[in-house]
Amino acid sequence: MKRHFCNRVIGLAAGTVVFGAISACGGAGGGLDVADGGIRGTGSSVGPVSGFGSVFVNGVEFSTDDIPNREVESNDGITAEGLLSEGMILRVEGEWFDDGEGTAEKLSYDDTLRGPVDLVTADPSGAGEFVTLSVMGQSVRVDRQTVVRGTTYATLLGEPSITDHVRVSAWRQADGSYRAGYIEVINPDLTSIELEGTLSAVDISQNQFTIGTITVEYDENSVSFGSDLTEANLINGAVLEVEGTLSGSVVTAATIDRDDARRFSRSSADDIEFTAIIDASYAPSGAGTLPGEFTMGGLTVRVTDATELDDSITLDELTEGLLIQVEGQFVSDTVVEAEEIELRDGNAKVRGVVSSSADNSFLVGGVEVRISSTTAFTVEDGSGISFQTLPIGSTTVEVEGIEKEQGADVFIEALKVEVDDEIADFDDRDLYELEGKLTSITPSTITVLGVSIDAGPAVYDSNTQSEIIDRFDDGELLILEVEYSRNGNNFIADEIDLEESDDD
Repeated sequence: MKRHFCNRVIGLAAGTVVFGAISACGGAGGGLDVADGGIRGTGSSVGPVSGFGSVFVNGVEFSTDDIPNREVESNDGITAEGLLSEGMILRVEGEWFDDGEGTAEKLSYDDTLRGPVDLVTADPSGAGEFVTLSVMGQSVRVDRQTVVRGTTYATLLGEPSITDHVRVSAWRQADGSYRAGYIEVINPDLTSIELEGTLSAVDISQNQFTIGTITVEYDENSVSFGSDLTEANLINGAVLEVEGTLSGSVVTAATIDRDDARRFSRSSADDIEFTAIIDASYAPSGAGTLPGEFTMGGLTVRVTDATELDDSITLDELTEGLLIQVEGQFVSDTVVEAEEIELRDGNAKVRGVVSSSADNSFLVGGVEVRISSTTAFTVEDGSGISFQTLPIGSTTVEVEGIEKEQGADVFIEALKVEVDDEIADFDDRDLYELEGKLTSITPSTITVLGVSIDAGPAVYDSNTQSEIIDRFDDGELLILEVEYSRNGNNFIADEIDLEESDDD
């Protein structure tokens, strides 16, 4: 069955991104622009853990040497750096520098959800690119970019009746569902449940409320309220977090706290860099010198004339559901003035056997893949691997990243490189798949991601060759999914599909 590459950033569809870094104890270095090494920010950095040796978050290597026992502040059993995993969304308080290094003073982690899975629903398109889990009634999207531990993505696809308990670290979306950066199957423990969501049916006189399908009960004399909360904050529509014991569909709360948006709260210093999902799309301000604003992580992000946009993103792409990284300064407790905005959702992919590698780059099906301090390497079963041990010529890898141009060079800046857990069959080692922007087309060839591929009329699937040529000549941006093969020094298309033709 054809494997579709979906969840386009350019199409602004959802798709969880897993970030990674090249570990100081096994990965390749480089990737960040190095300036004079001066302090770039002092405050909080919030994003997925991306590597170890120190702790990598948002492309910065934070030294944890100054933290006693490398302790992590958490009540979820993640009490030390060694218990963290790639994909977990971590808050680091400290300072970071222009050379891509930083010093951590405090690490904080909190699960988003922890408890039993009610239901698994596969990608309705049949492409198998994502799975939706219901965890105690909360919808969690898991896709091929989510870090999965304790099971595999393929297992989740194949077990629609799974009832495992899971630990989830995720971003809340505007519609109240979640995108998982990390999910792990854990041992069941009904006495250690964590549930987050929107309150309804609040009845303080009965000491209860509802989150999704779960009734929450509490003893006002023994429950612990966090983050300056009181019982008066229990109102319909509030988004809160509950930890306690689950019996049937009732949680008896031990603690009630604000939801995970508190991870983005202002610290004693004003600088912040954070990765989150846009809650409300960018809108021009129409006044003064401020180009506009959008919201993410419960904060208003103010874009000014001085805000630097990464070359992979434009203002009109700052729409609801997009995962980005913002660096800036708090100008109030709820407003951040952005200094830099970077894309953190992949918009290009390639799959196949690696043919060669060089310093911080490798080739798959003629596509150049460049790695940096935000590249994660993992094996399909969730185990780790480094750039140095990346298999050449034998095992299939799938790359998710951002399409970039540098002069005449077109390449993927990798966010995640996942290696299959089995060696590819010999007959499959010259078969490839890619997805990227069409940059050239003739009646006999196409060029995508810098690769020229022989392509006659017969290999076009949902759209005819002449239609695609006409639309390209009219200046339309076209994203192609291509299955192709190598024949000697040439690449030959086996099937071409326009990305918009996917059913999902």
